[in-house]
Amino acid sequence: MDPELNPVVHLVASRTSANFDYDEKTCTTTDQNAPAVPTDEDEKNFPGDHNALSAWIVLLGSFLALFPSFGLMVSIGTFQDYWQFHQLSNYSSQNIGWIPSVFVYLSLALGICFGPLFDRYGPRWIMFGSSLAYTAMIFLLAECKEYWHFMLCLGILGGPAAAALTTTALAVVSHWFKAKRGLASGVAMVGNSFGGVVIPMVLRGTLEKYGYAWAVRIVGLIFVACLVGANLLVRPRFKPSPDAKKVDIFSLELFGETSFTFLTVSVFAIEVVLFGALGILPTYASLSTDYPPETGFYLIATMNGVSCIGRIIPGFISDIVGRFNVLGVMMVMTLIFMLVIWLPFGHTSLAALYVFVAFFGFGTGSWMAMTPACLGELSGPHHFGRYFGTSYFVASLATLMGIAWEEVEMDDYSVD
Repeated sequence: MDPELNPVVHLVASRTSANFDYDEKTCTTTDQNAPAVPTDEDEKNFPGDHNALSAWIVLLGSFLALFPSFGLMVSIGTFQDYWQFHQLSNYSSQNIGWIPSVFVYLSLALGICFGPLFDRYGPRWIMFGSSLAYTAMIFLLAECKEYWHFMLCLGILGGPAAAALTTTALAVVSHWFKAKRGLASGVAMVGNSFGGVVIPMVLRGTLEKYGYAWAVRIVGLIFVACLVGANLLVRPRFKPSPDAKKVDIFSLELFGETSFTFLTVSVFAIEVVLFGALGILPTYASLSTDYPPETGFYLIATMNGVSCIGRIIPGFISDIVGRFNVLGVMMVMTLIFMLVIWLPFGHTSLAALYVFVAFFGFGTGSWMAMTPACLGELSGPHHFGRYFGTSYFVASLATLMGIAWEEVEMDDYSVD
């Protein structure tokens, strides 16, 4: 209809021209001051798929945020190994294992809260607040001496802060990438691997020279640099959709979706294997064998170093052949490596143990990169936080049970 023939619409549009745009094709007006909500065009044109610099800058911010948060999660066995022979030498490895277990559990479980908050309000204030809390945690960790000090500092303070950082860093990637989301998730997760390599190596080089307190403070200074960069670079692509504010924080109704339920069960199994191995490998090398005492440090560093490749190459391939296909293949291959190399030879051959750790790092690296990409396939960019948080809420139970169970087994082994 010609707008000139519709005096009511024409009058309203003309009187509010300072605040509204008039569409002559549809005879409708749009509030210029309304939040920018996602459109069909937004869904089709993701800047990262066209190699836009703005998208890769945000991806760098995600990388920097995951370096201290997820990086500490995957290298926590290094701290645990040190505590067992120093501050907490009077405690069993089972009891000590509960400290990193609570940290990892809360880091993943509380995504069920921070994911929907990201969908509602975006990343800015969530990342800023969690960065402050995480910085306080790492510097307080340097002063810890008693068991309850470590539990309160790392578990109760660090866990929620890490949950907010990891959820925000991964969720913002879905705003900027779609066709290349597998590769983008892998690149972001390389920050996880870098953290897993750098943290053990820094501790290895500073613990004996400067002592525990200053070694952790040096790690803390690295974390501060990363978090400052992350806060400067991470930004949303558009304001949240109004639909996100209508969704409950705890979205357990997602389990009514069969595809989401099966993926969550797979993530649960992945986390049992991954964090169980991360918790046990350093202690396994130091207690159950005659390997050199520094073996635990280098096992974690090797695994996380090789996992960098495991995040990028499978991520790139998944954008071509399918993210779920790559995830399934890598899960099966990694389990085969465990059965063929680790179980028969890991306790007798140091070379075999390092070979296994390299393959294991490659495989688990692909798991970590593919899981967010697969969740993005189901959620779309505007509800990724809710899907990610809900899925990892279930996976967090696996980390808690897996690490605790592995520590019980190691205690039994060392007693025998």
